[in-house]
Amino acid sequence: MTDLVTFGETMLRLSPPPGERLERTRELDVQAGGAESNVAVGTARLGVDAVWFSKLPDSPLGRRITSELRSHGVRIGVSWADADASRVGAYYLEHGGEPRGTNVIYDRADAAITTVEPAELPTATLESADYFHTTGITPALSATARETTRSLLRTAGDAGVTRTFDLNYRSKLWDPSTARATYEELFADVDVLFVPQRDAREVLGREGDTVEIAHGLASEHGFECVVVTRGSGGALALRGGAVHEQGVFEADTFDAIGTGDAFVAGFLATRIDGSDVPTALERGAATAALKRTVGGDIAVVTPEEVDRVLEGDAGIDR
Repeated sequence: MTDLVTFGETMLRLSPPPGERLERTRELDVQAGGAESNVAVGTARLGVDAVWFSKLPDSPLGRRITSELRSHGVRIGVSWADADASRVGAYYLEHGGEPRGTNVIYDRADAAITTVEPAELPTATLESADYFHTTGITPALSATARETTRSLLRTAGDAGVTRTFDLNYRSKLWDPSTARATYEELFADVDVLFVPQRDAREVLGREGDTVEIAHGLASEHGFECVVVTRGSGGALALRGGAVHEQGVFEADTFDAIGTGDAFVAGFLATRIDGSDVPTALERGAATAALKRTVGGDIAVVTPEEVDRVLEGDAGIDR
């Protein structure tokens, strides 16, 4: 039986060397990056049997993505499209400190994932899984991707699979009111919700403190568990009426992209292993801290490193 299936787009991330501008660089570092595949990789590296569903062109760039994910132990459930009629999405990331900040430029229009349909994916694998995870990015990509997301959530629910959803709102994909309407339609088929406190307020229109936000979402939509992340303020989880809180672990930030996905990966890997919510929050926070020290979107970490963070054992590994 598969532990976890994730579904969504993975793009190629193209980045100039640190300190260089896109308009002047002669070099670009190439890596795979996508919220759902980031979670698949993070969990696989923590011992989970993870499968990633998506659609890619049967091209060198499509195969570049799958080979990278496979190298981390993720199994692939991809629909291969005609390379002449589809493309791989890309995004350009220009790191910059204050006051310039980091800039992200997307080039993902008409990517293969926008045409994906349920019949193209190995849903038998989904039906035999323990968990299914996707994010609010995927339904924003196209009407077809939105309907496929809905169909997979329902297929998973009918099979008794625990369904987890990370809101992951992206303002460059859609406006808050359109996103909210779609999210709330999908919530009936979600068991565990991950949501940043900022997005709960600005996109979902929730008011009050973090505990009130979690209770309101759980009571209104019937979630088994709500996890509200608060950036440097840590995270809070509500399950079975009990509230659990977790702070952050201090980390030197080399690359913050993918930190939220790393948190979700650490949380899900721990729950899949049978541990309780407080332990999952703690290991999720430790995984997120480690990710900040690693370049790229993906949390290239090990269970032993997570243990060391929890034990406070940092420094030089001799």
